[in-house]
Amino acid sequence: MTNNKKQGFYWEMLHIGVPITLQSIFAASFSVIDQLMVGQLGTTSIAAGGLGGKFASLFMVSITAVGTVASILISQFYGKRDNKGIGKSFAINLLLGLIIAGIFTTITIVIPSQISALYTNDIPTCTAAASYLQIVAVGFFPYALTLMMSSHLRSVGYSRYPMIAGIVSVIVNIFGNYVLIFGMLGFPKMGLNGAAIATTISKFAETLVIFILYLKYRHKAGFHQGIITIPDKSFLKKTLLILAPLLLTEFSWGLGENIYAVIYGRIGADALAAMTLTNPVQGMLVGMFTGVSSAAAVMIGNRLGRNQFEQGYGDSKRFMRIAFMGGIILGGILALTAPLYAGLFNVEDDIKITSTYILYGFASVLFVKILNMTLGGGILRSGGNTKYTLIIDAIGTWIVGIPLGLLTAYVFQLPVYWVYFILSMEECVRLILSLIVFKRKKWMKNLT
Repeated sequence: MTNNKKQGFYWEMLHIGVPITLQSIFAASFSVIDQLMVGQLGTTSIAAGGLGGKFASLFMVSITAVGTVASILISQFYGKRDNKGIGKSFAINLLLGLIIAGIFTTITIVIPSQISALYTNDIPTCTAAASYLQIVAVGFFPYALTLMMSSHLRSVGYSRYPMIAGIVSVIVNIFGNYVLIFGMLGFPKMGLNGAAIATTISKFAETLVIFILYLKYRHKAGFHQGIITIPDKSFLKKTLLILAPLLLTEFSWGLGENIYAVIYGRIGADALAAMTLTNPVQGMLVGMFTGVSSAAAVMIGNRLGRNQFEQGYGDSKRFMRIAFMGGIILGGILALTAPLYAGLFNVEDDIKITSTYILYGFASVLFVKILNMTLGGGILRSGGNTKYTLIIDAIGTWIVGIPLGLLTAYVFQLPVYWVYFILSMEECVRLILSLIVFKRKKWMKNLT
């Protein structure tokens, strides 16, 4: 690759990826602050918030699957400069996203106690988690709307607009937490429920901002057909063929993560609290490379849409090198600073020590997680054949991760940090399988 092409690659990657990364880092940074606020409420609130967040993540990964399909199709249609295809892609995925939001909202509001009881037999934690879930479920619809509009804008290179909306959302969330959790500015002290209300309000604020920006700039994103363009049956079939395995993949992965939470929760409330405390910093470090993963999906999708297969393959390897080096560096930094992070929370010393050990385990596999996100979550999906990632993720989660978790927790009765580290070996299996698929090049397809 010539110097000019290298410069062009890195400029395009930064143009797409930096706003996404900044948004993720900003959100994760405030998530740490959010966790610190909830952390002042004690072990029960920490564990309950963690449980509520885990179930809500099932909705988020499901709706993200729809957003990913929108990104795959829109990226390739934009590479071909097919505005009508962009409009149809947005319309069908918006509809599917709202259907999924409706299903999850109904289930969560109607049976929150039954949901929380699946994770733990600790009654105070279960009760607090049920109340938390009912409140955050109100924000599922605006989250779906935001994701669909953001997916469109990011797929055509306008990732700074979702970043702006995301920053507004985070600021609203943190301010709302401060006011509602602790009862400031004349509001009653609501504790964990205050955190849930603040989260829900922030989702509506984000939707309002992204909607305004979307209406203003959608013409720049190749969307000249109006807000809704009705797709035909053949296009609907194409979309569903891509979505079905991807939705199964994401839901299967999310369900697996929830089973991991059940394993931790059944070990004990302290173990669950220790795991929950580590979630924000894990999200922050992985979030630093969401921009790389998203840029890979968009850029490789553009190249496949123009039949530039060799360039797409070469750029894919470049993305993986960036992910590998970044993961090694961040893992080293985390290993050095883990005790400082755990010491920030108002919990027992045993929980702080356990959280530190969990972070050591996370640091050791961080580069593998980032490679999987970039390769499996970005590159391989850009060609639209999502069956590969369905099989790979199913093997990693259900054949490797969950059996290892059950074995180490209930048979060998190991501490939660060893359970976490050993079941994380499923990431290594997933990476090996993804590399095999990548090298065969069968994933490289033009969908337009």
